[in-house]
Amino acid sequence: MDDSSKISAQTEADTKAAAAAFNWSCHPVRKRPLVSVLVTLFVIFAVAYVYYSFDSVGFALLTLIVFSLSLARYYFPTHYRLSEKGVTIKTPTQTISKQWSEYRSFYPDKNGVLLSPFVEPSRLENFRGIYLMYGGKREQIISYINKYISSADSSSSKEGSG
Repeated sequence: MDDSSKISAQTEADTKAAAAAFNWSCHPVRKRPLVSVLVTLFVIFAVAYVYYSFDSVGFALLTLIVFSLSLARYYFPTHYRLSEKGVTIKTPTQTISKQWSEYRSFYPDKNGVLLSPFVEPSRLENFRGIYLMYGGKREQIISYINKYISSADSSSSKEGSG
């Protein structure tokens, strides 16, 4: 096999893998415009309150930074990718990639699905698992996850939690 055949075979394999991947984005600020306006007004009010209370631009900026970091997943889009290799979550500040082998169960609710590294429910799964928001694609996401995570314990609680 010559080099051009190897490159062609590699490109074809990459194309098939990309076709098998499932991508979507979730941008919560767009889904609830009234709540978004109220949250933004609250942040502005809080920053102004801190500024006038302490007469300090530094504290006001610190307040703005803390609110911005804590609300980043709400204000900025999150991009998700499910592939045969695993899960990738991209936010403006970080990219998280995990393999399917790291997860043993999953728990859907009304807004998303929690991928858990534990076979049975644990208090630690909120810290060690990852949460994928649906973004309007609930059925596709759950069916894709079902291909890679099949746990008898999670099947009884998949539709009941939430």
